[in-house]
Amino acid sequence: MKIDLHIVSPISKENLKYDFPAGIAVFLVAVPLCLGIAHASGAPLISGLITGVIGGLVVGMVSNSALSVSGPAAGLTGIAFAGIAKLGSFEAFLLATFLAGVIQIILGVLRTGAVADYIPTTVIKGMLSAIGLILIIKQIPYLFGYHKQATVAEEFITPTPGLNEFQMQEVSANPSKVSMLVDFISNLHNGVMIIGIISLIILAVWDRFFHMRFKTIPGSLLVVFFGVLLNHFLHFFSSIMPLQPSHLVQIPEINSINEFIYVTHFPNMKELSNYEVYVIAITIAIVASIETLLSVEAIDKLDPLKRKTHANQELFAQGIGNMISGMLGGLPMTAVIVRGSVNVSAGARTKQSAILHGMFIVIAMVFLAPLINTIPLSCLAAVLVYTGYKLFQPSQFIQMYKRGWNQLLPFVLTIVAIIFTDLLIGVMIGLAVSAIFIIKQDYEGGTLKIIDTGKRKRLVFGESVTFLQKQRLQYFLSELQTGNVLEIDASNTYFIDASIQELLDEFKETASEKKVQLIIHEPAQFNSH
Repeated sequence: MKIDLHIVSPISKENLKYDFPAGIAVFLVAVPLCLGIAHASGAPLISGLITGVIGGLVVGMVSNSALSVSGPAAGLTGIAFAGIAKLGSFEAFLLATFLAGVIQIILGVLRTGAVADYIPTTVIKGMLSAIGLILIIKQIPYLFGYHKQATVAEEFITPTPGLNEFQMQEVSANPSKVSMLVDFISNLHNGVMIIGIISLIILAVWDRFFHMRFKTIPGSLLVVFFGVLLNHFLHFFSSIMPLQPSHLVQIPEINSINEFIYVTHFPNMKELSNYEVYVIAITIAIVASIETLLSVEAIDKLDPLKRKTHANQELFAQGIGNMISGMLGGLPMTAVIVRGSVNVSAGARTKQSAILHGMFIVIAMVFLAPLINTIPLSCLAAVLVYTGYKLFQPSQFIQMYKRGWNQLLPFVLTIVAIIFTDLLIGVMIGLAVSAIFIIKQDYEGGTLKIIDTGKRKRLVFGESVTFLQKQRLQYFLSELQTGNVLEIDASNTYFIDASIQELLDEFKETASEKKVQLIIHEPAQFNSH
């Protein structure tokens, strides 16, 4: 396969008047999301900004997508959080991110970009809904100011006199749900909770009533602005609810390359012998590739000039981005629909807007760190909770139910499996359930109709006839009697499995012996394999 390594030309003056303001709009959306996703992933906050820079500068240059913008994705927070915990260090996870990039480059070279087209919509929607639900669950404590990271079982309960040692262990291992709820409520922070709830209300109201009128102003920027103002208000007018430094964004100030090297993290190459690293790398590569391909397809549809992104080139570009992100202490990245849609709405013309947004993040990291560190974490939690709600979309359950069990069951089981296992296993379970319904539909005649009108029989083939129809077709052909007329209509067929074609060829040779008249309608170009 030939990969186009064309790097974007220097800034074009002709498009700069469109791309510059669009780059600013995307930057304003990207900074809160970069910080929030890093926070949700359990990673250093600066890693989110590093990913945003690489997504803009590196992927923006290598990708052939005109309007999509890459960066850390909400869809990968669950994988990142679980991966860091399983591997025991962020440095080991960075190695997995680097290897995921290598895998994506291989996928691009092998021209696997079309694979996403064959994943059932129900599974994709189930995956996005599960990601949304996980985001909501993980960010609720930060939204309400519950920052108690780890609580041993003994803190939840009061020992009951008369219990033996074994009973005490059982009680300690299974704390009362009521006492857990009491602990949660007693550890809430009023100031954080006020800022979080108001931020959530602002996002909902803006999205519902003002977003379409002011497309270039992101709700996340408003939330950050009002969150900073509210925090200052609480400090000046309230002695009970001011936020502590632990409730605010904390990124280091970077004034030189040496300072960047000092504050960032690098992959631990010693973990190359750890097979868990490869499992997580494969998971990141698959999920990030699917999310990227879906995102660029959606952005291409929004492109006023109707330009088409080359899927394999995009996988290659994302692979380069994830390799560099892993090497420099960033998170896994994808093309992100939110950033891309803002880019389109802001009037961008070329991928220079994505590159400019990356430059603006660099400027913010170098010159605006003190200002960024005044942002309350509850603002970022509100942005992620609202993002999770939009991904989850409760109305989807009703839509799937109306379409039937073959749509609802894979959708629901994908969500449940992802929540109780992990994202890759959940998607595989969803695919397996969808495959069962597809096989059942195919076996029951979804691609082969038999019309019996007495002596005249008619076979109508669908677009694709698989080996699953062999037994049914074989039985039908064996039951034909002398004097029957068999009409085979394959006029709309593009694929017939080799075993089916062989069965038909054999019957053609014996039809005259059985005195069965054949009428065959074949397409002009017939593909049999």
